[in-house]
Amino acid sequence: MPPIRLFKRVAVLLSALLLAAPLAAAAKDQPYEHYVYGALNTPTPGPVSGGLLLMGGGDRNIDAMKWFFGKAGKGHIVVLSASYGKEIGEEFYRDIGGIQSVEIFVFHARSQATDKKILDRLRKADGIFIAGGDQSRYVRFWRGTPVNEIIDAHVAAGKPLAGTSAGLAMQGEKLYGAMDDGSIKSPEALADPLGPANTIEGDFLHLALLKGVVTDTHFKERDRLGRLFAFVAKAQVGRAADAPAMIGLGVDESAALAVEPDGSGRIYATAPDGYAWVVDGSGLRDVSDRRPLDAPRVKVTGVGPGSVVHLPSGRVDAPVFVRNYAARAGELVEVPRWSLAIHGGAGVIKPGSLTPDKEAAYRAGLDAALRAGSAVLDKGGPALDAVAAAVRVLEDNPLFNAGRGAVFTAEGTNELDSAIMDGATLKAGAVAGVTRTRHPIDLARAVMDKSPHVLLARDGADRFSVEQGLEQVDPAWFRTDQRWQQLLAWRKKHQAALDPTHLFGTVGAVAIDADGNLAAATSTGGMTGKRWGRIGDSPIIGAGTYASNGRCAVSATGSGEYFIRESAARQVCDRVAWKGESLNDAAQATIAAVGAIGGDGGLIAMGPDGRPVFALNDLGMYRGRMTAGAEPQTAIFADQAWAD
Repeated sequence: MPPIRLFKRVAVLLSALLLAAPLAAAAKDQPYEHYVYGALNTPTPGPVSGGLLLMGGGDRNIDAMKWFFGKAGKGHIVVLSASYGKEIGEEFYRDIGGIQSVEIFVFHARSQATDKKILDRLRKADGIFIAGGDQSRYVRFWRGTPVNEIIDAHVAAGKPLAGTSAGLAMQGEKLYGAMDDGSIKSPEALADPLGPANTIEGDFLHLALLKGVVTDTHFKERDRLGRLFAFVAKAQVGRAADAPAMIGLGVDESAALAVEPDGSGRIYATAPDGYAWVVDGSGLRDVSDRRPLDAPRVKVTGVGPGSVVHLPSGRVDAPVFVRNYAARAGELVEVPRWSLAIHGGAGVIKPGSLTPDKEAAYRAGLDAALRAGSAVLDKGGPALDAVAAAVRVLEDNPLFNAGRGAVFTAEGTNELDSAIMDGATLKAGAVAGVTRTRHPIDLARAVMDKSPHVLLARDGADRFSVEQGLEQVDPAWFRTDQRWQQLLAWRKKHQAALDPTHLFGTVGAVAIDADGNLAAATSTGGMTGKRWGRIGDSPIIGAGTYASNGRCAVSATGSGEYFIRESAARQVCDRVAWKGESLNDAAQATIAAVGAIGGDGGLIAMGPDGRPVFALNDLGMYRGRMTAGAEPQTAIFADQAWAD
């Protein structure tokens, strides 16, 4: 290049740099904005006390603001902003009123977070209000600065803090920082909760009442439930396994949550349906892969004007709603608050094999059991109590092979087996060869609750039943003519008499309660003509009965020896947990495995989302299901299906 041309190019570049330098300096040094309303040096009229005002981002509730001003002793409020702020002064001082002053600082650079005047005014503030705007600016401007430290110290000293929109979103222990200058929407967040667009930040504010909390705003209005799920999921990555699950806290635009120093929070609403939403993060702890969110059950609780939320735990008194959601391949669906499924045995049960009266009687029995279990669940009772209640009804129904109506042994006696398991604790109880306890399921429960053992059998189980004060009956209580005739037929043929319409009459129930706990219970009289103290799969934990929270609950019925050999009940849950199979696929594969070695029968299974599964390789299974807000449904024949 000729020297002259080179010189001209260098000169142009130097000129551009010289012109750009002042502009860059000016941008860097752009002063913060400062506005004052009222008198800064007047005494604070009243006592100052702590509290948090968490506002969803809409029109400010006057009563909520007066609560905040009262917490600040009706003294001096400092407003922090990174976007706007002058109009807030007019609103606070003139429209709402009742305070001594409002002082507003609008930040334009991180360097201003060390400005002595700002820091001095913040230290003297009776209350601090963080305005809306772009929370990424707050993170960039304030994190790790004296402003950050002073806000923490302000709250720790028992002074009130308020925030709206972005000013709320950045107060949790973890926060969505919007660091890509965007605002992620629910579909995008659910599609890739661990992706780079979900910019979860930490080590910012350290507020004791929001420890373990992720906050979000404009909640209902901008359909942000899905993204709050994603926020909580990502915020918990790497969290210690023994640490409490984090919660999500979303606030509607028409709501403000006023939190007292003891953590009790109440809603001020500008509309009847202005709520806060509490997301229980326990169902979002195991997200570890870059894929659409899958979470079988996440509890969401609504906080309304008549509710009290306790922070940081997230417990809610008098909630306006309790809902459960499942995320399936990145799509949110609401699932039942509770769910119950039962069976009354499987076998060669085909259309036409039952008289209309007999079919009606079986359906009525199933219906009664469903209503008994659902009555427990609908009152908020535990799944463990619900499955016991359902099975207890079936044990009293002579149509089923459990309790009254149990089949006879080769010696002409009734020997009863039962089991129950709590998915929340993995505690279980079981009995085998029981002869006088009216409800064997209650005895299994007693073994679980009142003994150090899991399985008691025969004379020992009978003695333990008496010791526990359970209802005892004469063995004749269990006898029915139908079962006696089956025994006589067996004696003539020297083989098990198989009633073609009732091959296996074992009963069972699985349930999930409003707290997301699973339970399973099974009860049976075994098989006609059994000898030598035979015990089938029903009381064998992992074979005929199993429950584990987050996985599934299972109760089986059929040729027990084969279910034992396949560890059928536990196998279903392991297929879900370790192979990632859907509950339906796991149940069907397990029944296929039982069939492959010569066994037949069926099983019922319940997953965390409350959708029951019925799997069988016979012509029929007496079965039923019921969920919150729905009527009982029953079925008998294999080809009967319910519309979901």
